Amino acid sequence: MNSVMQLSKKDIRKNKPTRDEYLNQPKLPLILVLDNVTNSYNVGAFIRLADAFAIEKIIVCGALTISDKKLKKASRNEAKWVCIEYSDSTTSSLQSLLDEGHTIFSVELCHQSVDYKAVAYTSPCVLVLGNERKGVSEAALQLSHHQIHIPMFGMGNSLNVSTAGAIVLAECTSQIRKTIITQ
Repeated sequence: MNSVMQLSKKDIRKNKPTRDEYLNQPKLPLILVLDNVTNSYNVGAFIRLADAFAIEKIIVCGALTISDKKLKKASRNEAKWVCIEYSDSTTSSLQSLLDEGHTIFSVELCHQSVDYKAVAYTSPCVLVLGNERKGVSEAALQLSHHQIHIPMFGMGNSLNVSTAGAIVLAECTSQIRKTIITQ
């Protein structure tokens, strides 16, 4: 069955800039900090999300044990469109961002965390997402202005880190884009 409702790749590309134009376009003033995220699928998913939402950059913190081959496969080669930095220390990266005037939001269920939809995401800002098992480190939480969480209504207590990141990124980028448009 031939569907006329789906867009072809050519149709999708019509409203997009050329690859060279895209590289030179300003990105959304939002930085993702991955606090010891170690799974290649998750890091790759974050690279795809960074490209999809056209954010400024990703800082991958901690000992990276992922091969370049796995990373490219997981990110579907979209890493060439995303600024990616690597850092040995989440806390030193966050301190530098604080010194530059960024507001830091850590995605972690903790005593002070609030619903991710209940906060105003100011520009420029940082979203910190944590390790698949341990979450955002205590040191990173201490440097954050806000701790936010996704309410869970089922029996589970958490989501995969890249899934959680996608949900929060959609809200955060939407708010920032609205702010930028009205300025």
